[in-house]
Amino acid sequence: MQNPDPLENRRSPADLLAHAAAYPFPAPLRSFVQVGDRIHDLPPEPDLVGRRPLLAYGANASPQVLAATLAPLPPEPLPVLRAGVADFDVVYSAHLSPYGAVPSTLQRSLGTIAPVYVAYPTAEQEEAIVATEPHYELAQLELEVRTEAGEKLSVLDALVSRHGCLSLDGGEVAVAAIESAERRFPSLGEIEVLERVRAILAPELDLERFVESSLDPGLAAARTAVLGGNAIPLAL
Repeated sequence: MQNPDPLENRRSPADLLAHAAAYPFPAPLRSFVQVGDRIHDLPPEPDLVGRRPLLAYGANASPQVLAATLAPLPPEPLPVLRAGVADFDVVYSAHLSPYGAVPSTLQRSLGTIAPVYVAYPTAEQEEAIVATEPHYELAQLELEVRTEAGEKLSVLDALVSRHGCLSLDGGEVAVAAIESAERRFPSLGEIEVLERVRAILAPELDLERFVESSLDPGLAAARTAVLGGNAIPLAL
């Protein structure tokens, strides 16, 4: 998943590349509660009344991204539970984000357990999160998810790519920064996958200029259309 950076047009090409390369952005290896731009320990019995579980597996599990996304709202707690999803992996999506990264999506992968998070946003918080994700569709999925506290979830909302999975060398590519167990797909880091995509879409540009030029919405849409023409459908 992705999140735009409002300062990106003020940055140098090197800064833009560094920002894109940071995808999916740091996230705690534990459950937490996001309040404004700060995170707190998850209480033993968090108040989840009236909240629908939302699977978070990319940038939307990062406190810095959540802080930016929720900044316009009152600082209401957002519980985020560390979890694992069975028989799925987190792979690259066949599109470019508004800040020039190649973001992620889900793909079925039998035997794999992907580390994810389950967020419990209010309706207003979920609306704000979805609004930052124009390349994703909010869907209700049947998944086998277990939180680090041992709770099992079988039905929850998730944002999935509208473009399918990026195809390189004839198959999906897992996000190396997300260390799934029993991974079946080959994995690449963000810089590596950007280099592969650049070689397909704009081999005449160096990587910094490629990312910078991808901030143009029209050019990004055209490049995404090329990637989508060879995309692998989501097997959900």
